Amino acid sequence: MNIKAREDMSSAERIAFYDCEENKKYYQYGTGGGWKKYENNPVFGGKYGTCFDVTLLAEEDKSGSKLSNSLSEAAAQAQPVACRGWKDGKLLLRMWFSWRPQKGIGYTQSHDGINWSAPQLVLPPLQGSGWEADEVNRPTVIFHKGQYMMWYSGQMKPYREDGRSVIGFAVSHDGIIWERKAQPVIEPDQSWEKQAVMCPHVLYDEDEKLYKMWYAAGCNHEPDAIGYAESHDGVRWEKYHQNPILARDPAHLWEQHKVVAPCVVKENGWFYMFYVGHLHEERAQVGLARSRDGITGWEKHPDNPLIAPTQGAWDSVAVYKPFVMKVNGQWLMWYNGAAYEEPVWVFEQIGLAYAKANHLFPDAL
Repeated sequence: MNIKAREDMSSAERIAFYDCEENKKYYQYGTGGGWKKYENNPVFGGKYGTCFDVTLLAEEDKSGSKLSNSLSEAAAQAQPVACRGWKDGKLLLRMWFSWRPQKGIGYTQSHDGINWSAPQLVLPPLQGSGWEADEVNRPTVIFHKGQYMMWYSGQMKPYREDGRSVIGFAVSHDGIIWERKAQPVIEPDQSWEKQAVMCPHVLYDEDEKLYKMWYAAGCNHEPDAIGYAESHDGVRWEKYHQNPILARDPAHLWEQHKVVAPCVVKENGWFYMFYVGHLHEERAQVGLARSRDGITGWEKHPDNPLIAPTQGAWDSVAVYKPFVMKVNGQWLMWYNGAAYEEPVWVFEQIGLAYAKANHLFPDAL
């Protein structure tokens, strides 16, 4: 199997390399485990250019605004149940995302998870910085102790193997205007991390009074495995001594090359990790694992991968970086899908998927 193309290949050469007949025999499509893709995907991207790697918060909408009547009743009925439940305008979804044309982090908001406001750039690269001058992306945002807290990837020479990635930190009173910490809060300093740490996902665990971070590390174009760290203040982090906690699994072809981009949900005594598995460098799909402590003993979902590309569609090449939340008793997932597009190699946009059942594993009650 062809696993990783040379960086000096043209787009046409790379497509031929990856989509050779040998590789295509192993490509998977569709969904599993009770998940279904929204039929009118993608829900965000298009004219705004490549948009990827999102994080969301659901808040009470105190503005009094209502969802615009842009959808017919027939279209509304095609939405996931939880999205239809937002039509009263009482909930507001806030989304921060990686915005490649701007080389920074954008912001948009929605009342239904499908129709989004025009985006604005809220965290651009920092000129003159030695670690976040070229691009900032892959944010995770939580609201804690009266402020928004963001961890993000600061990159030099992004998407190149001779580049470097670290994790930065910023705070905000409104989620729009951010104050950055001058230095990275996590840098690659373990052999498995090579020159890149990125794709943080952070939860504040109320039971243990700890910030918990799952992150990807390794190669700078696409990292290799998933590690774990924890902190009492969100700034000083202690990495788990036996990282990585989740790595590639050659026994399952869909994740034989690498695993990246974690999103972790704590529910009913379990930590559920949605993550991206790579068949080869550019072929990716979303799977799920669970653990009692969020660190060890990961059990894979029997129907993995749960979200795979759709043949001939906007996400025909790969699906990446899920963000999952439970709203109105239903699980929703926003993810970025990629399709080939010259001359940018692949074009990524944001889609929506939802689970038919309200539990994540077959035996979950």
